[in-house]
Amino acid sequence: MRTLLALILVVCAGLTAARAAAAPGASPWVARDFAEIRLIAAATATGTRDSLPAGLHIRLQPGWKVYWRSAGDAGFPPSLEWAGSTNLAGAEMAFPVPKRFSILGLQSFGYGDEVVYPLRLAIARPGAPLSLRARMRGLMCKEICLPLEADLSLDLPAEAAAPSAFAQLIDRFRARVPGDLSGAGLRVTAVDAIGTPPDRLRVRLSADAPLVNPDVFPEGPDGVTFGAPERRFDNDRRTATLTLPLTVQGRAPVVGAAFRVTAVDGDRFVENRLTAGSATATRGWRPLWTILALAVLGGFILNLMPCVLPVLSLKLMSVATAGALAPWAVRRGFLAAAAGVVVAFWGLAGAAIAMKHAGLAVGWGIQFQQPVFLALMIALLALFAANLWGVFDIPLPRVFAGAAERLPGAPSGGGTLTGHFMTGAFATVLATPCSAPFLGTAVGFALARGSPEILAIFTLMGIGMAAPYLVVAAAPGMARALPRPGPWMAIFKRGLAVALIATAAWLGSVLWAQSAPVVSAPTPGWSPFSRAELSQRVTRGAVVLVDVTADWCLTCKVNKAAVLDTGRVAGALAEGRISGLRADWTQPDPKIAAYLAGFGRYGIPFNAVYGPAAPAGIALPEVLTESAVMAAIVAASGRQ
Repeated sequence: MRTLLALILVVCAGLTAARAAAAPGASPWVARDFAEIRLIAAATATGTRDSLPAGLHIRLQPGWKVYWRSAGDAGFPPSLEWAGSTNLAGAEMAFPVPKRFSILGLQSFGYGDEVVYPLRLAIARPGAPLSLRARMRGLMCKEICLPLEADLSLDLPAEAAAPSAFAQLIDRFRARVPGDLSGAGLRVTAVDAIGTPPDRLRVRLSADAPLVNPDVFPEGPDGVTFGAPERRFDNDRRTATLTLPLTVQGRAPVVGAAFRVTAVDGDRFVENRLTAGSATATRGWRPLWTILALAVLGGFILNLMPCVLPVLSLKLMSVATAGALAPWAVRRGFLAAAAGVVVAFWGLAGAAIAMKHAGLAVGWGIQFQQPVFLALMIALLALFAANLWGVFDIPLPRVFAGAAERLPGAPSGGGTLTGHFMTGAFATVLATPCSAPFLGTAVGFALARGSPEILAIFTLMGIGMAAPYLVVAAAPGMARALPRPGPWMAIFKRGLAVALIATAAWLGSVLWAQSAPVVSAPTPGWSPFSRAELSQRVTRGAVVLVDVTADWCLTCKVNKAAVLDTGRVAGALAEGRISGLRADWTQPDPKIAAYLAGFGRYGIPFNAVYGPAAPAGIALPEVLTESAVMAAIVAASGRQ
């Protein structure tokens, strides 16, 4: 009997020693009260590689959990300090998709039972041994929470690398790390804040196959937390809307803020970055066909806006020149110009999509906030003007002469296709400081949604702006109705050159204002805009007119000259019956961008009237009329 007992003790001791010993590619387990932790590597040696997949492996007793990178209402994720390691250049930790844990209405996100946090280890000297020394700190919770700490060590020799016994385990958890392309047909298409101030977040999902039980884990500004979602399905469960309660600590902005949203539906998961719009502004959107029609109409009206007048004059010049050409040449030139317009709109759409995915502020005309872009536009306008003035009539080197022949209005056999194409593209770029009627609605709809909507709306805007070209291309005989080219064209060309120089001078003034801002005397009745000041004035019962403007926005200047700084509106401001707050968006300002996004707007001009009867504001059309502004003032005051 004693012999049998001794044998059992020896076997148990051997098993314990075997368990404590580390297998190749793993550190020894470090046991804690309700968990055990170790480091594991995907290879048994460093070989000649400069990076190595690894993992932080945690096993938990039933009911205990550890945390995701955004823990929720309580908790924090594990961290590793690598002091004492040798030949380690850096380490990055990834996080597999989490589970949602709900206790007494509190939400936390993390992992139970077992998890591997994938690591990517950068090796400073490939081919040399790697010695890992890590201090792990974290938190594990059940009904109570306990700190989880461990000192971990793992040594990998400088030998030929072979897959370790843990390579598949690391790969299994790394495959659960979401990314933009990991969704297998699952996408986050929109994020909107609901309420003023926001108290809910609405996340829209779409999927190629029916959704089963989707969940979302939003990450936004510091101080913003979220509750459990309510789900609503549409389109045979291929789209879903998840609405989450939202709590904001302090004054963390929500509308216009960048969000990283992880969506999970069974084995499908994806992580997308979006900018939060305002559901109050998008509630009650017109039917899609109406938005598409507004995009075409707004693009067409851009041809009549002040920003495009110099280039519109160049169009007239090309029509006059085209009168002496064969119909096929007229058609070819105008189709090329139309293509330039549409392709330029595609470029704008691509830039908007890229900025949205990067979590950056995006809007109509914001490139005019960049000095480099302004300088390039000034140079192009000056080049066009010099060509029209006849500067390029003298012999030039071949490279410059070729460029001159491609400029609008250059004397040639109808101009090259490249020249016509660039005329259309240049007109589009120069149009972006203007916001035509109906354009703000279409742009706001597109930028508050996903990439397909942005591309579709911008394409239709391009078709609308290209409509005059397409009309002439369809009926090239229209060009023959204009006067034949003659001496009058020399005078007309010089007039156009003056118009282009005036446009370049205007852009120069914008560039000067950005590089050396001048503090001008405030206009009577107007004060600098801030949300705090707006809230205080509305709380006191005042009627407040907000004007978001910029030096580069020509439509803004027209609104000021025709409505805001004259007539009954200026009189109401001067008499104190209303107060004005003016926001200057000449240079990038994320606070102004967030304010605009709260109304579903991504460009200027923008004007709104607040008052006792309209504390959330009444948004006005892009092109103002005195009657529209005065009607909004009466409605906001509550005095009919």
